[in-house]
This record gives sequence, C-alpha cells and structure tokens, in this order.
Amino acid sequence: MSKSPAEPTPNPEAPRGDRLQKILAQAGIASRRKAEEIILEGRVIVNGTVVTELGTRADPARDHIRVDGKLLHGPEPQRYFMVNKPRGYVTTTDDPEHRPTVMQLLGQDSQKKTIGEHSKMPRLYPVGRLDYLSEGLLLMTNDGELANRLSKAAAGVEKTYLVKVSGAPTAEAVEQLRRGIMIDRGRLNEVRGGRRDRVLTQPAKIEQVRRGDNPWFEVSLTEGRNRQLRKMFEEIGHHVEKIRRIGYGALVLDVPPGAFRELTTGEVQALNRAAAGKKVERKKTLPEAAQLKKPVPPKRKVHHKSTRRRDS
Repeated sequence: MSKSPAEPTPNPEAPRGDRLQKILAQAGIASRRKAEEIILEGRVIVNGTVVTELGTRADPARDHIRVDGKLLHGPEPQRYFMVNKPRGYVTTTDDPEHRPTVMQLLGQDSQKKTIGEHSKMPRLYPVGRLDYLSEGLLLMTNDGELANRLSKAAAGVEKTYLVKVSGAPTAEAVEQLRRGIMIDRGRLNEVRGGRRDRVLTQPAKIEQVRRGDNPWFEVSLTEGRNRQLRKMFEEIGHHVEKIRRIGYGALVLDVPPGAFRELTTGEVQALNRAAAGKKVERKKTLPEAAQLKKPVPPKRKVHHKSTRRRDS
C-alpha cells in the first residue's frame, strides 16, 4: 500500500496579520510614520507585552492592542471629503512655521455644520499637494491605499486648473507647453551636483479662457511634479499669479473657499476607477466654485452739465 504524500506542516513562524504601524494608522491613531514613532517610544502593548520592534505583526480581530493604555477597536470607517483650500494655507497636518493648515478648515465648528452634531470626524490626510499660494480642490481621506494609488503619477489621474499669468504668452509658446517642455526637477532654483536636473513634462491640455494683459488659462495635467505649473510658464517667460484647481478625476470643485463636503458613493467609485487608470467622465456644466468670476465693468464717469444762471 503506497503512502499518501505528507500534509505540509504549518509554519508557526510565518508572518500573521498586519504590521503594527498599519493597524494604528487604520484605527485613526496617527499616520504610519507617526505610528512608527509611537511604537519605538514603547507606547504600544500587544497581548500584555510592550512592543518596540517596527516589523511586529498583529491581528486586530484576535489580539489585544493598546496604545497609551487605550484598547484599539479596529479600523475606522473610510471617509472621503472634498475641500476648497483657500490661498494662504499649507497642505500638511501640521506646519513648523505655524502657518494655517488645511486641517484647521475641518475644525469642530465646521464639522458640526457639515457632518452633524454627534458625528465624529476620523483622522484625515490630504491626497497630494497644493502649494501655499494655490487654492482649490483638495481631497482628504483616511483611506491610505486609495490615497497612495491616486498620488502615483503612473495612475494618470487628470487634474484641471485655472491659471492666471502675468503678460500674454504667444500662441507658439502655449503650443510648446501643450507638447511638453523641459523644466527643473525638484524645487525651484535647486541645483544638484553643480548642474540642473531637467525633465520633460507630459503633454497638457491648455485653453485660454480669458484674454487681457494678465490672461487666464484652463490647464489639465496627468502628472503632478513639484510646482509644475509655475515652472512651465516660467520657462516661456511668464510668471504665474494665481492657481485654482477645479477638477480631480471625475470630481469638479463645487464648494466655496474654506468649505468642505463628504463625497458620494458614486464619486468614491469614480476615484477608484481613475486610480486604476480607467477613463472617467466629468460634469460638463461647471459649478460656480469652478468658474472664473465675471470681471467687474469699469465705472462710467458721469458728466454733470453746468447750468449758468441768466441775469433777468
């Protein structure tokens, strides 16, 4: 009688569960980077044992995990918000220079008006960046996986901006931007190893939407390099005065400056499709927040006719 093949014995040393920093981030304790610091500081206890090793794994469904003595109750529900970032805010959770951050836009008073008196806002993080002087559509979520996929340039998620420039570029210069133009990689005026590190931008959609001495352009990009729009126009000799992001994938900016709202289920599905490289459709009619304000007409001078008194 032939022997049946031996059953593979389970490896008791095989990794089980997720890394602790991921579990802490999903529970809304902190970002993964901050969660690593919390672990190294000895503030995390798993099944009664203090853990300070970053590679440690655990299963929130089976293990008792405590942070600063408080028991974790599993991951927070995933939430997604659109924020209209005003000019003069930084896109970070905190700022060493103590400038206003986008987190302050989601303060307690604003939360009560938007999501209800008794609803608790999860710990949110911005997706991508808008620099200090730029404004417009910013995504904030606690869904780290989607945020990472959206942030990768390879996803090709289309982002649309209204851009005001100083001086009127020629048609040839704008065409050069459409085809792609060499810009400095990294920060403005940064020199590496005695030479500038240059990169060719991907083709862009550019249409002029208002004429004048300081015209406005609608620009759509599928990449998001550091201060890319400013660098592109600087290369053709024009300083960027204002930037407002009005579109991100299928989303269109539809809340006033400083305000925010929660995304619908359909909008979240559209973001996932865009992150997977699938084509998504955007609204054809732009909401007021995504439009340029109509220029104020100059005041007409009123000429008063002088009445000369006649002597009787």
